[in-house]
Amino acid sequence: MKQETPHQQVGRALSEGWGRGGSFFGSILSGTLLGFFADKWLGTEPWLVIAGILLGTYSGFVNMWRWSKELEGGDGER
Repeated sequence: MKQETPHQQVGRALSEGWGRGGSFFGSILSGTLLGFFADKWLGTEPWLVIAGILLGTYSGFVNMWRWSKELEGGDGER
């Protein structure tokens, strides 16, 4: 098995971190956009945007929690 250099380790960590951060931001953005378009369609402004932001943020945090448990080597359940 080939040993990674410190430069490769940092590159891999940055790449994974940007991917996970993008996933977190994408969850919030998608919840916001879904809420925005649902508000426009149903005429319930701004309530579904607020709900979308909250649900997207929750989803992002749950995904980050699962990822952190995966890094610890646990299964994420007690």
